[in-house]
Amino acid sequence: MQDLSVLILGSGPNVLEAREWTEHPFDKIVAINNAWAVREDWDDLIYPFDFPDDRRPNALQSHQRFVTQEDFVPVQNEFGGFLYAGGTMAFTAGYWVLGHYKPAHIAFLGCDMHYPKQSQTHFYGTGEADPLRDDVSLRSLEAKANRFYVHAMAEGCAVTNLSSDPSRLTFPRFVLGRDLPEALKIDARKTQSARKREVELNYFTPSGKYWEEIHRFDPQEIALLDQLWLQAVSA
Repeated sequence: MQDLSVLILGSGPNVLEAREWTEHPFDKIVAINNAWAVREDWDDLIYPFDFPDDRRPNALQSHQRFVTQEDFVPVQNEFGGFLYAGGTMAFTAGYWVLGHYKPAHIAFLGCDMHYPKQSQTHFYGTGEADPLRDDVSLRSLEAKANRFYVHAMAEGCAVTNLSSDPSRLTFPRFVLGRDLPEALKIDARKTQSARKREVELNYFTPSGKYWEEIHRFDPQEIALLDQLWLQAVSA
């Protein structure tokens, strides 16, 4: 399935751009939480255990399915677990797509995790800025984005961001109808150091519920690890 191209839709205001597309190059569309309402042709709806029932679609088409913690936790664990990956659904969806579909390209839209105080934060209005909550796994969204980028490239998968707005994602920007942008530079030494440090720290929680073991994690060590991932990727 290496030739697959997958689009991940989040809930940022610019995700509505996808509603206007009459054609697109993606083989699969994965919607996060409420983003299933953007287009009718999505394939997978991925959401956490606390996503309310009344926000889910009432019926599914034959090609559509729900992706829950039973599906994404094992895949996330293959890539080191939630503490290292960043415990928010944009990254969870990314790793699940990477592990499940093994695609050649993953594009994100509506996943900028940028929340201006005086404008709409989500395509459906104002929502809770989950990635900005006080969480030990989300101290640096840019570091977590770099980590995902490195893991994806190691799997032979290009990663891009379709947004043209301010973004916490560090991926190359992509415009539909154009060639994929040039890949970012990955520092092999910094990457090796970051991977080695993850193993040494052993901040792994098989259940995915890292918040139940918060006493195990040293914020200073996580900050140092984030610095390694921040230095591992450059334009």
